[in-house]
Amino acid sequence: MTTTTNAYDMSGDARGIRPAPAFPGIAARAADTDATGRIPAENWKELIDSGYLRLFHPPEIGGTGADGLTQADAMEALARACPGTYWAATVSALLCAKLISTYGDLRSHEPLLRSLLSGERLAAFAVVERTAGSDAGTYRTTVRHAGPAGDGFVINGEKSRITNAPIADVAVVLARRERIAGDDGPDWCLAFVDLHQPGVERYEIPHMGLRGMPWGGIVFTDARIAEADVVPVPFGELAEGMAWGWLKNSFAAIAVAESALAASVRHARERVSFGRPLAHMEGVQAQLAESRAQIDAARLLARRAMCERFAGRSARDLIAMLKIYATEMGVEVAARAVQIHGATGVTQGHEVERLYRDAQMNVIGGFTSNRLREQVAEGIGLGPAVYSAFDWVTPAGLGQDPAGLDGPYTAGAVS
Repeated sequence: MTTTTNAYDMSGDARGIRPAPAFPGIAARAADTDATGRIPAENWKELIDSGYLRLFHPPEIGGTGADGLTQADAMEALARACPGTYWAATVSALLCAKLISTYGDLRSHEPLLRSLLSGERLAAFAVVERTAGSDAGTYRTTVRHAGPAGDGFVINGEKSRITNAPIADVAVVLARRERIAGDDGPDWCLAFVDLHQPGVERYEIPHMGLRGMPWGGIVFTDARIAEADVVPVPFGELAEGMAWGWLKNSFAAIAVAESALAASVRHARERVSFGRPLAHMEGVQAQLAESRAQIDAARLLARRAMCERFAGRSARDLIAMLKIYATEMGVEVAARAVQIHGATGVTQGHEVERLYRDAQMNVIGGFTSNRLREQVAEGIGLGPAVYSAFDWVTPAGLGQDPAGLDGPYTAGAVS
């Protein structure tokens, strides 16, 4: 196993408070990044110089071969510095690059991978659509043959609410695959689409949290795709690759919560009310202690999941549980921070106000908690979370008028 020196060590001090992030320039610009809704060029340079974009991959494709714990520390460190920058960078360098390296052909796609890891290009993972979120069965974006075999493909459809969509160079698109006669392959594919070509239009979407993160939609109208860049994949296998995105959200949530706790501890020490610091009030102490316990529990689960993934094991169910717990925990901790800060915590431009907005995005992004709960339940033997119509009224004898009148009961028939 290849390892690297951990320059992103996030171990806490004797008081259990984690140190300042390992990306000081990005952290110093975080408030402006949020206010302007743009990631400054200096952030991308700092990311490239730090080697962050290369951490998640082996040296043979331009990575550093960092071990799982180093990757975990680096993800949390960057998300502590600026969650919006973290999302944009990690969607491209981790999620999209892992999907390409896992399902693509390295002989064809190594140049694309190297360009993402070097920061030369930025990728977007285009999954959800304007009228469809977690329910892939309603997706309509389709890839079809452009002509005779060897002529490549074209893609049509719209993907919306996509990280990096407004500025990305390439999109990894989950799409339906139009099959020709004799093709009994999967109905779904991943398409690696060049976004700098005719037939591609992009737009931005204003958003509540992670404002620095580019977010928007992509409209494809007969955009061209090379033959090698359409990869048929059974839909059931895609959850393994997309679990990297669940990990990404989880580390972002832990980082947001850690920042919110640190801000709360500082405020509790400095703010004097009713003749004593907030830190001396039992109610505030209980809130801070609860946050500390929750964050550390989520971090332990996240590091375990990362080590399982690094060892080549699936850990999909573990990561699903992590995503549920960590992201909802992040919202709870941020909400406590707002309460401890009082009116200051809801003042526009304050760190805690920004963290509270950012925390909400981690819960929704990637896959909603409710859908993940169904998958976890399925994994413990409750069967697939598939709806089928059934009649529970008639077998129970509840279909008749409760007043004893003849005929089936009709709502409103009895006064």
